[in-house]
Amino acid sequence: MAKYDGIFDIFGTLKGMTFYKTKDGVLVRTKGGVSKERIKNDPAFQRTRENGAEFAHSAQAGQLVRKSVGHLLKKAKDRRVSSRLLKVMSDVKNLDSTSARGERKVALGLATPEGRQQLKGFDFNIDSKLGTVLRQNYTLDPLTGDVTLLDFEPENSLELPEGTTHVSLRAAVGRIDFETGDHITVQSAESNLAANAAAATLTLSPGGLPPGLGGFLFFYLWIGFYQEINAVQYPLKNHIFNSLHLIEVTEP
Repeated sequence: MAKYDGIFDIFGTLKGMTFYKTKDGVLVRTKGGVSKERIKNDPAFQRTRENGAEFAHSAQAGQLVRKSVGHLLKKAKDRRVSSRLLKVMSDVKNLDSTSARGERKVALGLATPEGRQQLKGFDFNIDSKLGTVLRQNYTLDPLTGDVTLLDFEPENSLELPEGTTHVSLRAAVGRIDFETGDHITVQSAESNLAANAAAATLTLSPGGLPPGLGGFLFFYLWIGFYQEINAVQYPLKNHIFNSLHLIEVTEP
């Protein structure tokens, strides 16, 4: 490994040499690596091919979950949600105890109680976890998708960010078939309340489970914060305080 000692710092690749910064200064190395053709066919890279296939499968499964709840995800996510969900999906895939190495599937991992537990409680916005936003208990009816909050009072039931004048809540249920890639999600109407609203029982009803015979059911709760100015409600700081939480995952 050569060390670059020049007047100007260079970073990146130049004429087949890659310059990069380390704690020891700027180092340079020649561009190289194993060819794609060798990785694809050489028996020595069998494990690499197996890992790559399972990585791609886990990534597709995570993408499918994100797509299925895309409408709410736009209003409640962090910058690393894709990589965080990929990690969880990979852990779920590892629970497939029947498939050969390189062919393990997320769906077979989810068929186990441990696999569903891995996904349960996933927060799509790590900066606004439901556990830090919601101060009270709620109940989920897995037969209808209804989420109920008894004596819900925004000022006491929620951790309200400064500047909040209104809050909104939705429940959603998604049916996802990881084998076919099919998905469908139904949502409750958005329940919008003033931040100082009086306590009342709040029921968020998606209107029943999404149709279909196959696939797993994903139950979600979304909470959004708004600031009203001149009778118009604006997302508080561009949704950064909003929460989207995966309440439960059940078998078909």
